[in-house]
Parts: sequence; C-alpha cells; structure tokens
Amino acid sequence: MAGVVLVLLLTALPVGWWGLLSFSEALTFPSCVTGVALMVVALVMLVGVFAVVDCWVRGPFSNFGVIALISTGVAFFTNIALLFYTWKDGEKIRYPVLFGLLVLASVWAAISVWRRLDEIPVPKRVAIALIVPTIVAVANFSYQYLYQPYRREAAPLVQLVVGKAVLSGDRKAFSVPIDIKLVNRSDLSFYVLGAEFHAMGEDVRLSPTDLPPVKWRKTVEEWANVREKHPLTRREVYQPGQLVAAQQWLPAGNWVETNDETVARTVVELPINTPYDKLAFYASVNLARKDRIVVGKFGKPKYSWRGIKLPQWVKDGQKQQDTIVQTAEAQENSVIDRYTREPRRVTTYWRFGQHGVDVSPVIARRGEEGRALTEKANREVVNRYGMIDVLVGPIEQTLWDIKSQR
Repeated sequence: MAGVVLVLLLTALPVGWWGLLSFSEALTFPSCVTGVALMVVALVMLVGVFAVVDCWVRGPFSNFGVIALISTGVAFFTNIALLFYTWKDGEKIRYPVLFGLLVLASVWAAISVWRRLDEIPVPKRVAIALIVPTIVAVANFSYQYLYQPYRREAAPLVQLVVGKAVLSGDRKAFSVPIDIKLVNRSDLSFYVLGAEFHAMGEDVRLSPTDLPPVKWRKTVEEWANVREKHPLTRREVYQPGQLVAAQQWLPAGNWVETNDETVARTVVELPINTPYDKLAFYASVNLARKDRIVVGKFGKPKYSWRGIKLPQWVKDGQKQQDTIVQTAEAQENSVIDRYTREPRRVTTYWRFGQHGVDVSPVIARRGEEGRALTEKANREVVNRYGMIDVLVGPIEQTLWDIKSQR
C-alpha cells in the first residue's frame, strides 16, 4: 500500500500545482476550466491517499476501499492524458518519461487495490464514478487542446482614413492628416509585435501610345520585385515611388482587446513645390494571439550599425543592412506547456529600405532566434501562436488640388 500512496502523491502534486497556476493565471476561459478540472482531479487523488491508508490499517473491510480504487483509476486516466499531451507537444523528454512510468505505476496501483478488496459493493456506482470523471476529462482535453486551437480564425482590420490636405500659412508647404484605425471585432485579444506606417511620393506619366512590348515587360518584372503593388497598363510609364514618411504607429507590446478600436493620427508634411503627383499610404501591424502566448515588455532596441550580429536570413536581399532589433521574453499561455517546453523569446527585426520598414517578428527558443526555419517549421510557429500580419494600402490621394492653390 505504501507504493500505491506514492503513486497517487506523485500524480496529485504536479497536477494540483498546474491546476492552481492555470486557474489563477488564466487569460482565457478554457484555461480556467482546465485549471479547475486539474485541481478536482488532484483532490480526488489526495482523498484516495487517505482512503488507501485507511484500507491499509483496517484491512479489506474498510468502507474507503472503493474510494481508493476510484482514485487509482483517476490517476491512470490523468497520466494517460498527460503522457499523450507531453509526447505530442512537449520538448523536455523527462516529462513523457515520468508520465509513462506513472501510467505503468497507476495500473499496478489499481490492480493492487482491486486485489485488496474482497468484493466491490454496488459495482454499477463504482463504474459510473470512474466513467463520469473520464468523460469530463476527455471533453475538457478535447475542447482545450483539439477544438480550441483550430476553431475559426479571426483577424483585426486596419483602416486608413486620409484627410484633406491643408496649406501652411506661408503657402510654402502643406500637410495631409491620416487616421490609422485598428478595429478588432472578434472575441480574441492580440499582442502587437510591430506596427509600421509609410507614405510614398509618386510621379505619374502616361504615354499617348502603348509602350513597346519589351519595355512594358521589363516594367512588369521590376514592379514584381518591390513591396508596393499598383495596377499596370501598357501606357503607364514606370516611375519608382520615393519614401517621404515612415514611423511606428503602435508601440510594440500593446494589447488589442476584444471588440475594441485603437486610433492613431499622423501628419505627412511636404513642400508645396514637391515633384510628386500623388501620395500612396500604407500601414501594417504584426499580431500574436493573446490566448496562445504571453509576451513581456520589449527591451531596449539594438542597432545593426553598432555591431549587433544579424542572422543571415535578415541580411539576404539588403544592401545597407540597417536593422533595429527588439526582444521580449515570452511564455506559453498553457501552464503545462510552460513546464514541458523550452522557454521562448520574441524578436522583431525592423529592416529599413527604400519602401519603408519591413517588420519581421520571430518566436523561437532562447539562443535560436537567428536560426532560419523551414517553411513547414515556420508555418507551425505561426499557427501555434496565432501570428497574423494585417496590411492595408495603397490608399492614394492626388495632389493637384493643393498644388493649384500656390
């Protein structure tokens, strides 16, 4: 019986601790339910410990023998579920090994208690007492770890509202106000990993006749290599846009709550004699789901021009390689994952170029932030943490009206 008590304690203590942390630190309702379920299971096993001791002292005629049998059955099903989960999602090998051993030990414990009893009173009630907790545990496990992660996805919406251009008092410059709105109509919350806004000045030229096929095809190939996309015609002469404004419009690390809106206003100022015919505005935001990861505060930025080492995949395709790097500690939202998986870190690379800033967030193990991921591995990370890139643009505005006021 001492071995049975040890098996129940080795199962109940970590399960109860994980349940308490899940309940007290849960950010989502399913995590809270999981915490309650784990604490109830741990309580059943602790009661089973006293029942085993009573059965041990008073012999097979103890009234608590059935409770001892039920607790060992609950321990078996709990260890089976944790073995399956840690084997599938865990990264620390000691946990699947531990729960694998506890599965075998709980089977032995159940058989030992069974043999200790002369007979099982009201066997139907005992069967129901074992089946009902099992069904509840399986239903909660399926909802939390199977259905919930793969339910209908949701993404906030970024809106750009361009105001009317205003001429300065000395009539030598003008400004264009822009409202950037982040609208979240889903029942999910998100972390902001990066948010960038930029404006491009463009010069429009049209040919009275169709361009020669060779020149038009070359233009198409050039446009395919830049971030900004525009409609192509055979009479539009390609004029590469020039960056006139760029900034961060939402601080990294902010939360986007459910059914909430966030508005930021910026102003683009240009001289009245600007050579551009129109302005094109773009905005983007990089998000991660709050119910799948907990992101800490981003630290001080580090700069590539001050000697920080950049991963090769960040350098590829860059000429100047001007990059700002920010990092933040991250942890799994699931308490079980926090113990069974390696610690994570969020790293954002702000890569500067001729078309604004390209924000590339990475969630990886500590020390592996610079490792290039395969397409499959990158897709798994994106799906696991609900990483979303929301883009808007181009929103274009001609400048003929404001220029005519000179």
